[in-house]
Amino acid sequence: MSFLFATVAAFALCLAIEFGLGDVPERASRKAGDLAVRLCAYGLILLFWFVFSWRPWLAASSCVLTVAILHLVSRLKRAVIGEPLVFSDFALLPQVPRHPQLYYVPPVTSPRIAGPLLLGLAGIVLWYRIEPSLLPASAGAAVAAVAALPLGLAALIAAAGRGPLGRRLARRFPRPDVEGDLARFGLPASLIAYALRWRAERARPASVAASATVRAPGDAVVVVIQLESFLDPERLGGPHLPAMDLIRARASEYGRLRVPAHGAYTMRTEHAVLTGRAAGELGFGVFDPYLASGGNEPDSLARAARRNGYATIFVHPFHRDFFQRARVMEAFGFETLVMEEAFADAPRVGPYVGDAAFGARVRAEVAARRGPLFLFGVTMENHGPWKPGRLPGIDDPLAQYLHHVAAAGRMVEDLVAALTGLDATLCVYGDHAPALPTCRPGFGDRATDYALFRFGPAAAGAPRRVDRTADDLGRRLRAAIGRDAPSPHT
Repeated sequence: MSFLFATVAAFALCLAIEFGLGDVPERASRKAGDLAVRLCAYGLILLFWFVFSWRPWLAASSCVLTVAILHLVSRLKRAVIGEPLVFSDFALLPQVPRHPQLYYVPPVTSPRIAGPLLLGLAGIVLWYRIEPSLLPASAGAAVAAVAALPLGLAALIAAAGRGPLGRRLARRFPRPDVEGDLARFGLPASLIAYALRWRAERARPASVAASATVRAPGDAVVVVIQLESFLDPERLGGPHLPAMDLIRARASEYGRLRVPAHGAYTMRTEHAVLTGRAAGELGFGVFDPYLASGGNEPDSLARAARRNGYATIFVHPFHRDFFQRARVMEAFGFETLVMEEAFADAPRVGPYVGDAAFGARVRAEVAARRGPLFLFGVTMENHGPWKPGRLPGIDDPLAQYLHHVAAAGRMVEDLVAALTGLDATLCVYGDHAPALPTCRPGFGDRATDYALFRFGPAAAGAPRRVDRTADDLGRRLRAAIGRDAPSPHT
């Protein structure tokens, strides 16, 4: 009976949180079917915690606390980057203690984190001593009960990916609709359902190469640089950037680049450019394409370039394990990875390798080539967070950002100078807008800036502005790595 009372109390409090304090309380659905889905999610969370204690009120309290924390984190995330919490965010949690400088959270050793954690653990130990367990008295029955509950939950998860339960789940959640599903079913139910749908999609047979056509190499050098948090600083009220004059005067094409996220999720834009796949093609893997596919794609720019006879190099002055980049880039088709260890002696600008050192390495790779070269690089200098202590004498976040974006502009100018006279293509673009107080979510319709330069025999006429999506830019670049490849400009 205590389990029933605890469950009813937990469900009531969870509904109160979602309808009163949740991420979208003003749009929360009260329909019976939608409420049933919410309650099922609460039940799964409660049973998950019950597995560890067999104490109903402890499990109920943990369930309510879980729902409250999920909504708190979701609201905080929405305020910074304009998106609610999604299931793939949990896969990024191991990166937080390994790379705390990348996040707006103190390390685990900070009193602000360690204190509440220790108090919470002490409270749980005390609760274990106060509330009696519901485990059967006999040892055999207790062992059977302890084993049966987690096995039952595991069986339920397995059944959700196939059969009648899987089909019912697919009918409820046919495709990602984060805001709609959050309003209908609530945050916990959406997180669980999306994770199950992603798991079912991932279990399908891997795609095979969509096109293995071998073409003659295109331009002798193709360099694509993803600039961290780059956009024209004048859009943020900053000073004029000389590189923007160079872009408008000499780029074959330039304009706004509509990217899949604001302030974060670099991998979404990176994936779109390298594969040319639109968000609608990715199913529930759209939130983190690297987690979903691990680079196992129908095709990529690097793979196509290798087929056409190019050496393929990936340059990124950061850890190999971040976003699983080393493994993903090798799967994409990059033969050579130039990563953090290659920049061990490079000067830092703030906490990261400066764009000047990054650009020098790119130019060195171009100079050392022995045949056609496709190089894809990802800068790091202007990665957030921008906070006091990052740069000597500059504590304002926007001022820090503008300092770094000026360095990115100079690096672009140096690359243009180095490639002038070669049979080459240079593409530079911003992965997303910066998560700054002066650049709120939704700024510029999630648009950064890009430029496409053509040098040598391929040099085009007058520059023209062409606004694109990130995946469209990836398809456009196919023309540079294969002489007969079409340019499916849209």
